[in-house]
Formats: sequence, structure tokens, C-alpha cells
Amino acid sequence: MRTDSGTAMIRPRWFLLLPLQWALLVGLGALVTGPWAAGRPLSVEDGVNRALAAHRTEVGDAASQAVSTIAGTQGVIAVACVCVVALLVLPRRPWWSEALFLGGAVAAQSAVFVLVTVCVNRSRPDVVHLEHAPPTSSFPSGHVGAALALYGGLALLAATVLRGPWRLPSAAALLIVPATAAVSRLYAGMHHPSDVIGGLLNGACTLFVMTRAVPPARGFTLRPPDSRLRAAAAADAGPGGRRVVVVRHPYACPDELAAKVRSVLSRHGYTDQHWTSTTAERPDGGLEALAAVPGTALVVVCGGDGTVRACAGPLVGTGTAMAVVPCGTGNLLARNLRLPTDAAAALEQALAGEPAGIDVGRVDGDGLPATCFTVMAGAGLDAAMVRDASDRLKARLGWSAYVLSGMGHLADPRMRLTLRLDGGPVLRRRARMVLIGNVGTLQGGLPLLPRARPDSGFLDLVLLNPRGPVGWVAAAGYLGARMLPHRRAERRGTGTTTRPLVAHGALEYYRARRIDIAFATPQARELDGDVVADGTRLTIQVQPAALRVHLPATRPAAPVPADARTPGDRALTSGS
Repeated sequence: MRTDSGTAMIRPRWFLLLPLQWALLVGLGALVTGPWAAGRPLSVEDGVNRALAAHRTEVGDAASQAVSTIAGTQGVIAVACVCVVALLVLPRRPWWSEALFLGGAVAAQSAVFVLVTVCVNRSRPDVVHLEHAPPTSSFPSGHVGAALALYGGLALLAATVLRGPWRLPSAAALLIVPATAAVSRLYAGMHHPSDVIGGLLNGACTLFVMTRAVPPARGFTLRPPDSRLRAAAAADAGPGGRRVVVVRHPYACPDELAAKVRSVLSRHGYTDQHWTSTTAERPDGGLEALAAVPGTALVVVCGGDGTVRACAGPLVGTGTAMAVVPCGTGNLLARNLRLPTDAAAALEQALAGEPAGIDVGRVDGDGLPATCFTVMAGAGLDAAMVRDASDRLKARLGWSAYVLSGMGHLADPRMRLTLRLDGGPVLRRRARMVLIGNVGTLQGGLPLLPRARPDSGFLDLVLLNPRGPVGWVAAAGYLGARMLPHRRAERRGTGTTTRPLVAHGALEYYRARRIDIAFATPQARELDGDVVADGTRLTIQVQPAALRVHLPATRPAAPVPADARTPGDRALTSGS
């Protein structure tokens, strides 16, 4: 499902697990109504029900009734509808995937429950019931299953979406509801203990299936717009005195440039300036705490792609806009966003325009905690040349130092790897470099990933696998020809997960929302020009329009060449 305001990806094959879930519960139901009922375990269960019935109190009865209200059919439907509607009408853009996940979890659990009760007929416990007993089977507990599907789903969203001190307490508070519902159903004499266990199993299995069948487009990583977004919007509406946080790389942004940045910000009404410097321990300069202050309307990042990446993490999903002052070695994000190469002029033009949402790549792997990137992630040759580039040469030659470093790795052995794109079939490849890009143009205007756009909702991948000097020359010639005004037509694939979008000799191109890569041996890896730990695995997902960045008012579109377009490129060239 694709909408103008967001992306929701559905993987139907995971729904095939629901019949297996039904079969599992029917088998357990047959056990508790057959061999289990004829043995000692049933007497133990009856003892639990009688003990709870013998110790009822007025307070306990009232509490049980309250829990049944919010965990019952009407309560679950009402809360689910409110939450789904809230996700669809949140500011800036609806959360289609999260809404589908939550509503689907409640619906799927209910469907499995009804089908199980048709096959399993179990009577209620032989005690006084505090509530009216419905005609359905006692196994499994519908209240408990529905409560876990709904409130457990909300807890999962809270634990992975929210940030700050309230994240885990909020998730824990939501999980208390299904746990309390389980105790309440036993206390009220409505279910046997095994019925409650069946309900918990039904809800848990449903959540497992839904997290894979309807993976949120944001990968369960973004925070919903909150009070900071509203405060920033209110501040933007004022005539002046707006609060801005400036993150400065102390070496990339010298004092002279810092003075120009202060002046530009003041001219645009950002007189309440809060500056912080990056360090090795805090590459974002402690941005998360500074940006969380109410009234923060803008974050300005003075540095290269690595500094931008570090600052993007705390801002993803918050709605707080970023402005980039490109003063690092590569500045690839700024180049691809058509910002001027002059740092002060880039800020001037960006603030004269409006913020727009750009995609962010979310990546994790072995030895690599979940993080984001705005430009590219790579392994093999690309990462090795970044790792081995001399700091002294980078200071003197700029990005040309990477070229010199790469020359020493041209004879490195090829990597053996497997790819899986959007959950499709496994592809086995050999390559010297694998590069996943949110943008596609390198230094000097080299279009390594010609289709990549930061607002496409996709990530583009290229495998580079030249063989011998002739292969390297052919690959270089092909890429060089891409820089000419009239470029040659290419051999294009259909864009499936088994065939590349484009193939040319040593280069294969793919496009996907989720990319899973496994290497046969540990490989060098890099994110936006920063080296990370070597490893054997990378999992990368796109987070569409997750980061708001100020862009020039007259920013030209990046056209996709007519000879290289795929069926989905019309939307990309229109900026959708």
C-alpha cells in the first residue's frame, strides 16, 4: 500500500502463519478437554478457581469489573478505534503502517479466537461467575487475547517509538493491562488457568505475525510528533527571537565561519542561539537534550556528513527542522540537496526556503547498534578506503585523499555475500564493494547511483564487481559516461528482487525498502563516511520523509535520465 503521505508495506505470506496459529491452539484445546481433563492437572486448575472464589472481596469485585470493561470486546474495539484514528490524523503525516499493525493485530486475534472456539468446546469453571458467561468456549480466553493484542501492540510501539525517560515506563504500564486481565478472568471464575494461557499465546502469536506481515515503514524507530513539534511551530510563527541550537564541529567550522553563521541566523530572526561543540564521545554535541527544550525551532549542523548523521538521529521523527552548513570533507548530503558549496551561502539559501521531509536509512548489524544514515552505507572497498585514508591527507587534499586510499585496495579479494530485498528470495553474489544510497551523486558529480533520491521512499543499492584491470577500466568508463549530457542506454532489468534494475558489466543496481546483507567473512563497513566495526551482517530499512531539512526556495529537481527510468520514476521526478 502506497499513499501520498506515507508508505505501508504488507508482506502477505506472513499471514500464512495464522492458520498454523489456529492449529496450535486447537491442538492445545483438544489436550485440555481430553487427556488433560481426565488427569490430575484439571483438579489443580479447579483448585485455583475455587481458592480465588473463596477470597473475593468488594474491592476485588469492583477492580475485576473495571478490568473487564477495558479488556472486554466493547472496550478493546473502542480503544483500538481511537488509537488507529489518532495514528492516521497525527500532525505532518499519518502513520499508516503503525495503524495497520495495531488494527490488524486486534482483528487477526479475534478471527483466530472465533475459529478456535468453533472447534473446541470447553465449559466454564464450576464456581460462581461474577460476570455473564458468553456462549462461547472457555478456551481460549478472548478477553486476555484481545487485551494482549491491543495493549501489547501499544506497548511495542511505545517501547520503540518513544524516546526519553517515559519510554520504558509507558510500555510497562501498557503491559500491565493484559496481565491484570488474566488475573481478573481467573478471579471472576470465567476461565481456567489453561484458558488464560491459551489467550496469552493467541495474543502473543498474533503480535509476532503482525510485526512481520505489516512492518511499519519507520521500522518501529521513529518518535511521533510531540510537544516539541508544537512548540517549534509556535516559535516559527513569531516575528523573531526564535530559539536555534547550533552543533559545531570544532575543526571543520573555524571561528570565522562560526561568526558568519551567527550573523546569518540573526538576520533570519534566530537571535536565541545555543551553541554546542562535538566531541569524540558526543558526536552530536548532546543535541537530544538541547533540542528537547520547548521552543526550539531549528537545529543548525556545522560539519560534514558524519556530523549530520550524528545529529539526524535525535531529530528523526520529531518534526524539528535541520539546516546544514557544509564544511566537512565530503558534504555529499549538501551536494545532493543542491546546496551551495560555500558554507555561509548554503545556510543563507536554506533559511530562505522551507523545510522538506527527506528519507533516512535505518541500519543495524552484528557489533553495530541501530543507527541512521542520510547519505550512504557501504562495505568492502568503499569502507576500506574511508578507513585507511590519512587524516593528514584529508586535511590537505580533501576528498581526493579517499581516492588515493582506494588505489591501494583495488586488488583486495572479492567478498562473498547474500542479499535479500524486501523479504524476497536470497541472492548470492560476489563483489568488491556494496553500497546502499539514500542519495546517488559522489564528489565531482559522479552519479554512482543515478536513480537515488532522498525523497523517493526507497534505498538504492549497487554491487561493484570488476575482474582484473580490464574490468576496472570498463566500470570507470561506464560511470564516466554517465556524467556526459547524452548518456548511453543501458541494459535494464524488470526491477524484481531476482533481477537488477540495471546491469552493466561489473555493476548491478537494485532498489528496495528493506535490504538484508550477510557476508561470508567480516568486512569493513562505513556509514556516511564514518568507519564502524567490521562485521558480517547489515540490515537496512528506509524511513520515508523522516527528517525535515531546510532546502533552497528555488531548488532544481534532480531529473532521472530518460534512458534510465523505471516505471516508478515518474513519481520521483515530480517530488512525491
